[in-house]
Amino acid sequence: MSEEFRRGELRIYFGAAPGVGKTYAMLGEAHRRLERGTDVVVGFVESHERARTDQLLEGLEVVPRRRLTHRGRDFEEMDLGAVLARAPEVVLVDELAHTNVPGAGNPKRWQDIQVLLDAGIDVLSTLNVQHLESVNDVVERITGVRQQETVPDEVVRGAQQLELIDITPEALRRRLAHGNVYPARRIDAALGNYFRPGNLTALRELALLWVADQVDVALQRYRAEQQITDTWEARERVVVAVTGGPESETLIRRASRVAVRAGAELLVLHILRGDGLAGVSPRAVAEIRRLAKNLGATSHTVVGDDVPDAMLDFARGVNATQLVVGTSRRSRLARLFNEGIGATVVQRSGPIDVHMVTHAQARRASRPRSERSPLALPRRVTGWVAAAVLPLLATVIGLLLKAHVSLSTEAVGYFLVIVTVTLIGGLGPALFAAVFCGFLLNFFFTPPLHTLTIAQSENLVTLVVMVIVAVLVALVVDRAARRTVQAAEARTEASLLTSYARTVLTSPRPVDRLLEKVRENFGLSSVALLERRDGEWHQVACVGPSPCTGPDDADTDVAVTPDVHLALRGRVLPAETRGVLETVAGQALLALRQQRMTAESAEAKRAAATNELRTALLSAVGHDLRTPLTSIKAAVGSLRAPDLTLSAQDSAELLADIEESADRLSAIIDNLLDSSRLATGAVRPRLRAVTYDEVVARALAALDGRSSVAVDVAMEVDERLPAVFADGGLLERVVANVVDNALRHGWPDRTGVASATAPPAEPPIAIRASAHDDRVELRVVDHGRGLPKGTAEKLFAPFQRLGDSTSGIGLGMSVAKGFMDAMGGTIGTEDTPGGGLTVVLSLPVDRSVQA
Repeated sequence: MSEEFRRGELRIYFGAAPGVGKTYAMLGEAHRRLERGTDVVVGFVESHERARTDQLLEGLEVVPRRRLTHRGRDFEEMDLGAVLARAPEVVLVDELAHTNVPGAGNPKRWQDIQVLLDAGIDVLSTLNVQHLESVNDVVERITGVRQQETVPDEVVRGAQQLELIDITPEALRRRLAHGNVYPARRIDAALGNYFRPGNLTALRELALLWVADQVDVALQRYRAEQQITDTWEARERVVVAVTGGPESETLIRRASRVAVRAGAELLVLHILRGDGLAGVSPRAVAEIRRLAKNLGATSHTVVGDDVPDAMLDFARGVNATQLVVGTSRRSRLARLFNEGIGATVVQRSGPIDVHMVTHAQARRASRPRSERSPLALPRRVTGWVAAAVLPLLATVIGLLLKAHVSLSTEAVGYFLVIVTVTLIGGLGPALFAAVFCGFLLNFFFTPPLHTLTIAQSENLVTLVVMVIVAVLVALVVDRAARRTVQAAEARTEASLLTSYARTVLTSPRPVDRLLEKVRENFGLSSVALLERRDGEWHQVACVGPSPCTGPDDADTDVAVTPDVHLALRGRVLPAETRGVLETVAGQALLALRQQRMTAESAEAKRAAATNELRTALLSAVGHDLRTPLTSIKAAVGSLRAPDLTLSAQDSAELLADIEESADRLSAIIDNLLDSSRLATGAVRPRLRAVTYDEVVARALAALDGRSSVAVDVAMEVDERLPAVFADGGLLERVVANVVDNALRHGWPDRTGVASATAPPAEPPIAIRASAHDDRVELRVVDHGRGLPKGTAEKLFAPFQRLGDSTSGIGLGMSVAKGFMDAMGGTIGTEDTPGGGLTVVLSLPVDRSVQA
């Protein structure tokens, strides 16, 4: 008998980013299986020039790759046919999301793996979270890079084993800086773009959450396959069921405390009736969702006519361990006929723990007065008139046609009257019309005539059924009318609130415009926002003639806080509008406070900036300008002294001091003038195509005669990089200022001895460039002491020297930033791995040269 066919198993090593160690872990597993006697081969493993990965490949059988030529270039792909012919037990196939070269067979490598699995071969593979189809857009928002190679999520979910290979962002950046991930030429660009600490942290969280979800999905799949309906307490989950009524906030907060104490996940469940006739206002639902979000819970909505069953089905479906419900609002009499949702849930819950939470609304079954009559007064009056007139009219018509119609036809006519009255006037007139029609039908058409006695039992049944049906129809129509009115009110309210929110967000004067819209929407003569200060009321904003000067003058007064009121004049508004008005008043108050804070903050910033610049300028003029002048004066005095005999060497040294001091003075004056030009907007860059290698060479040549620090600068700028769109002269000044700043401040040991924090094999200062997307970045890297934490932004502020006050006026980096902004570029800082500071200049690629 032949052995039953077995499909291969897929094991994926999953990580947050390249370099976390997925391929290394996969190769380690291959060696372990090989030692156990398993037939293992390498179908395709990409080492990316990593020495330790290449070492692990030794001792493993490698299936020769297939060589293909595409568009004049040679490529290597996995030889699927050779692997199938070799028929190993386990094959290693790196990079699950890889796109094959045209002509290789399947378009995607994961499709090759499916073929291997169908052949009964186990596969070990690797994948980064950014290649998952479902999170591709999220990764693009995080990193700014859209991944072209993706894998459908169902392929990854179909893997029998998914192993997360995790490493902290700091450790990964150190691994990258040491050259263990990419070659040296790609390190700086990678650290400054995709491998930024924030990117790596977000990707790591994304990978952890995705794997955690898959563990939960695997558990749910196993329970479904094994037909297990009992709750497994593998993870505490608390479900709180709310109706949207006034007790919902109490229930959610109580459930949140239960979940926090149990370290559980909280799910807020709102159940909608399937017939759509019962429900709550959209604003109440929005409030539930807002509160759930603030408490860290998730919101869910389920439609079901049987509320207890719908609630328990949801709880069992999410494997909940605890259920929180409120005590009944039904009266004792009502509970005699229906015990209520809470008691039913307790009886049917099984292993799920049920918490019955009491609240202030318990045993309050009456509806608010606003819900008792959804119809306007004229319509209700018309309904009562119709309830009195239409039955009489039907009776007259019935008497005229008595010889031609039967009792059942008369009953149908009265049914029509009752439904008509219900549509016009609602429940009250309908009940009156039902009783009145029953009386008239009995008196005029039911034997014996003109008496209230009913001789035949079937006539009695007809009369009773007519009244019951009339009442039921009236109830349905009345409820439908109430829901229609509620829906219309909710739509109107939502429209108004949306309009008010848009006004606050878009209007240049949001408070005045908001009050004007309220006056217009509600037909008021004036609206005022009042604030009490020192015991007196003041109008902080108002629209319309004769606005209120105090809350007592208003026709409608809405208290936002005890000291802030919204006063409306023109007419008294109904209580139903108070919710909207309270929201508007709150928005107006927030907008007003925001305006004040913005104005105060701007004024404070202007005053602080003016004072800081004034103090810094006086300090700079008093110290940094005087120092080189003092040196020049002392040297000139020595040269002119008639009683001082100087050798030729001494005279040359004094002249060199004069020249160096003059250069320093010239540089300070240049920076002051440049700062003044930037402040007045007089800088007009002439943008054209320039290359970094030429600009850097000129900048370093200019520094040779000015810098007093004898430290080599390594220039590693590839002349093949794309040209950037910039002003060559301004960019040269920027590079010179940044390099000069690095030479003077980025290397604490001015004797040229390397710092203990820097790798001994690297130069003190390095200038590197790399292209990324449509920009080219230049990095000035030093391995000195770096910047104190939290001071990176101050580096580019005027007159800032960040701990070194021995030289310089503190304008070099400020001028550099101003020039970069003027050219449409950016300048920023990064921490150098291993210690130090990296300044990054970024400019757009010149498109005219590319075209």
